[in-house]
Amino acid sequence: MEIFLKAETWLALLTLTFFEVVLGIDNIIFISIVSNRLPVEIRARTRNIGLLLAMGVRIILLLTITWVMKFTEPLFTVPHWISDDGSISGRDLILIFGGMFLIAKSTREINHEMEGEEETMATGGGKKVNVSGIIAQIILLDIIFSFDSILTAVGLTNEVVIMIVAVMLSIGIMIIFSGHISDFIHRHPSMEVLALGFLILIGFMIFLEGLGKDVPKGYIYFAIVFSMLIEMVNIRVRNRRKKAKEEAHE
Repeated sequence: MEIFLKAETWLALLTLTFFEVVLGIDNIIFISIVSNRLPVEIRARTRNIGLLLAMGVRIILLLTITWVMKFTEPLFTVPHWISDDGSISGRDLILIFGGMFLIAKSTREINHEMEGEEETMATGGGKKVNVSGIIAQIILLDIIFSFDSILTAVGLTNEVVIMIVAVMLSIGIMIIFSGHISDFIHRHPSMEVLALGFLILIGFMIFLEGLGKDVPKGYIYFAIVFSMLIEMVNIRVRNRRKKAKEEAHE
């Protein structure tokens, strides 16, 4: 524990926690959307269970960091028109299938929005939603995103204890803010559709990353933030117009 008496330890912890939260934003959006398909009274509990189990999975991966790093070793070779470096590793396979899962899941959620299934399912009508299935989806997506965060952690510090503490802090922050994000998305369907569109984009980016393609993530995340800000302005404009109409009728 004497490592926590060093200033560089706290700097690494704060930096790593920040990166864990940033890399987990996609996860929070996904969790908020899938949990909104549950009845209101169990949404928060399901989100928290999923995040806590995901934290356990991340800690296990960190404790087996040597084994995890072997996932970056090539498993087989492929033509260069498929992968830039001509090889596919275990990490690449996880990213490829994970990206495909995220694209398929987000597309399906958009289809549900277009068909208006959410309200009937959330209020108990329509098909039953499998809570354990949603928790499994949360854990699966967290495993996909964990590889980037673990590789980032290894680049910042060699102390596994610091990595674990950073993961626990970041998951705690996600638990605190996931409810607010979920409620905001639920109140504004246009924001949910926009978020799902970006999850499709992120899934495609993960898929390309699994094929060894160099994807400029900075541009993509800038586009996401910029579009979110524009949509928030649109929401405010719509609310002001709605309020003005109500006052005019009065």
